[in-house]
Amino acid sequence: MSTSGEDRLKREIEAALEGVNLQDIDVDEGRKDAKERRENLVKGTVVGVTPPDVILEIGPRSQGVCPLTEFDEEPAIGSVHDFTVIGQSEGLSVLSMKGALEVRSWLELEVGSHAKCRVTGVNSGGLEVRVGTHRGFIPSSQVGISRVEDLTSLLNQTLLCEVLELDRGRERIVLSRRSVLMLEADSARTEAVGALAPGAQIHGRVTRIESFGAFCEIAPGVEGLLHVSNFSHTRVEDLAEHLKVGEDLQLMVLDITEGGRRIGLGKKQLEPDPWEGVGSRYGEEGVVPGKVTRVVEFGAFVELEPGVEGLVHVSCLEVGRTSNAAKAVQVGEEISVRVVEVDESGKRLSLSRLDASGALLGSDEAADVDAVRETLAEGSEAPQGLDLGALLKRAMEDDS
Repeated sequence: MSTSGEDRLKREIEAALEGVNLQDIDVDEGRKDAKERRENLVKGTVVGVTPPDVILEIGPRSQGVCPLTEFDEEPAIGSVHDFTVIGQSEGLSVLSMKGALEVRSWLELEVGSHAKCRVTGVNSGGLEVRVGTHRGFIPSSQVGISRVEDLTSLLNQTLLCEVLELDRGRERIVLSRRSVLMLEADSARTEAVGALAPGAQIHGRVTRIESFGAFCEIAPGVEGLLHVSNFSHTRVEDLAEHLKVGEDLQLMVLDITEGGRRIGLGKKQLEPDPWEGVGSRYGEEGVVPGKVTRVVEFGAFVELEPGVEGLVHVSCLEVGRTSNAAKAVQVGEEISVRVVEVDESGKRLSLSRLDASGALLGSDEAADVDAVRETLAEGSEAPQGLDLGALLKRAMEDDS
């Protein structure tokens, strides 16, 4: 953790502990002082087993007994174990193995180590807990990876936490559940990401929608980003109009970077590419209908079919020189365009609203020129000496 992170954590802990006296938390009337328990910690050698007790030698001419139920299995004669002395009975010391385990775990506890604790109470700053018989505290900022709104939901639960602060003299212990959860999440992420590769098809659930894309959970605790540009082959301005939180999607893994902390996802990559075969559908010099989708300073983008757009440069929007595309066309307007150039591999179409002669498509001028072309196509049948003016006059008369 960086120095700034450590300072921030210290401030959070102090703020959470303000007005909280760990000595007053969840006091047990029959609880022995920690120092007394440590002084009563002894080693005992098993010298006999007479159910329900185990007979132990704890020193020269000194014996004690411990209930057999405190052992996981019947101990072997001569085996040595730790105990605490909890009393005297008929000249024998009454011993406890459970008490020794608690003392030993407390003595072995260090900052950074993990310990199980039981939630015993809730206050304004966080959770009151017990680590064995010792009182502890979890600041609210350290309860979960994200903020836990209802701390009472954790009452009486046993949590695995990391020790942040430890003062045995004052019996002060501050713990973090958040760091353990983050470690578990990192481990789960590493395992999940290790099974992924670019090109893999996976299921994802939308967890959050932003202006730039949607975050999708693709494994427990593992999210990837579906960028708005990879959602559909058609242009999408607002993903919230097409997706909702909780929706399940079929996705493709596009890239994995930063050790799996950044995963790029795509949806359109699983759909047919509308640009495939576009050159055979739109031949150069062909005139086709389209709809204006965007107007920019240098021209207008026109959609010929879903996912296939071309650019009409501002110089090709109307007859004569113009520098304002917005005055020539409007978004949503349906217009006819001429295909000037097709670049299928680069997914680019160059379009024009003007015909080859410079007339506006659909205008009277363009119609007259078309009529002349039809007449010229009859060239072999035309009388010798017929000039262009005569042809144009004839075309205009036919048109009228």
